[in-house]
Amino acid sequence: MSVLSELRHPIVAAPMAGGPSTPALVSAVSAVGGLGFLAAGMIDTARLVADIAEVRARTERPFGVNVFLPGDGTVDEEAIRAYARRLAPQADRLGVRLGEPVGGDDAYPEKLAALLADPVPVVSFAFGLPDRAVVTALRGRGTEVWATVTGPAGATAAADLGVDAVVVQGTEAGGHRGGIPDDDDYALLPLLRLAAARCDRPLVAAGGIADGPALAAALAAGAQAAQLGTMFLRCPEAGSSPLHRQAVASAAPTALTRAFTGKRARGVVNDFLRAHDAAAPAGYPQVLHLTRPLLAAARRDGDASVANLWAGQAHRLARDVPAAELVVEVSADARVALAAAAQRATRWG
Repeated sequence: MSVLSELRHPIVAAPMAGGPSTPALVSAVSAVGGLGFLAAGMIDTARLVADIAEVRARTERPFGVNVFLPGDGTVDEEAIRAYARRLAPQADRLGVRLGEPVGGDDAYPEKLAALLADPVPVVSFAFGLPDRAVVTALRGRGTEVWATVTGPAGATAAADLGVDAVVVQGTEAGGHRGGIPDDDDYALLPLLRLAAARCDRPLVAAGGIADGPALAAALAAGAQAAQLGTMFLRCPEAGSSPLHRQAVASAAPTALTRAFTGKRARGVVNDFLRAHDAAAPAGYPQVLHLTRPLLAAARRDGDASVANLWAGQAHRLARDVPAAELVVEVSADARVALAAAAQRATRWG
């Protein structure tokens, strides 16, 4: 029996790297019958192992771990140097030095080895598709493998790999685009229908799902569950900074940009995004390493004009409520919405 089929509520807590996806948030969602996800991206392997142990200490329910796949290292180095020159005056004003725009694999081999040595119920991948051998190895250890896609071709390729589920991420989603390339701009509902037409794997919908009616729409469009991220950012269990919480609670618009990390990601529009979006080169993790000291200083100083504030398009609907309460309420509201839609449909015949 799959993990998805065992959920009491068809809600997955999206893995949010950089702090929000704490063991407390993950375990709260899983314990109530959803599926919590740890974010393995941008932390070291020892921290990942410790986070897994903490989730297990908090709940016996299934949970997942999301892993960033490394890129091929191909970047326009001159474009990144030019971007560094552009950002240098802003770093000076904040009293920091820009970081070195180095590459790296986010300790992918070490994290994969840890997940094979001590298996978790689900491992999902972002920033591409894993090798077939990796899928086989993880499934051989009893771990379900999920892949994140942002276009129909990715859904087909993921199904051909034999993954257990496909996370279909629409352009409405907050944070980084999870597919490769990162410039697919399919809205969630069209992408769900396109993926369902060419992929025989269970689908998990992600992108702008903020309440029960939105969850109901995703389920009606073919998803078996929905992945919510932004909606958990204001929960007390989340590791979101006060600055981030305030931005999510605001009515500010969002946009996709490479300005902060070199990979397209959706966040609240601020002065930094407006000033540098057009000039930002593709290049992850090089641009992330370059801007990291600058962004850390902005968070330290509470400077919302500079900090990256990831959020989906429906962020204003996020509420400051416990994660378990949010899961139960959104699930119940989805049932009501589906029943109301069914009642309306009886008028057609």
